[in-house]
Amino acid sequence: MATGKIIGAVVASFAVAYACDVLIADKKIFGGTTPKTVSDEWWEETDKKFQAWPRTAGPPVVMNPISRQNFIVKSSES
Repeated sequence: MATGKIIGAVVASFAVAYACDVLIADKKIFGGTTPKTVSDEWWEETDKKFQAWPRTAGPPVVMNPISRQNFIVKSSES
């Protein structure tokens, strides 16, 4: 019995949070504009920077596109 009320309350809280997010961030009910760093152009330039070769600081690394962590590339000869 109580489980149903808890699950209902959690679902309702997610619905309220989503509605607030849409109204404030997307609909801009308080005014303002989208920052330049959130634009598609900024993301494209950032990805180009991360994927640029050669890297100038330290040993060569490969960007992991899933977690964006750097892993050192080791030669198979050594």
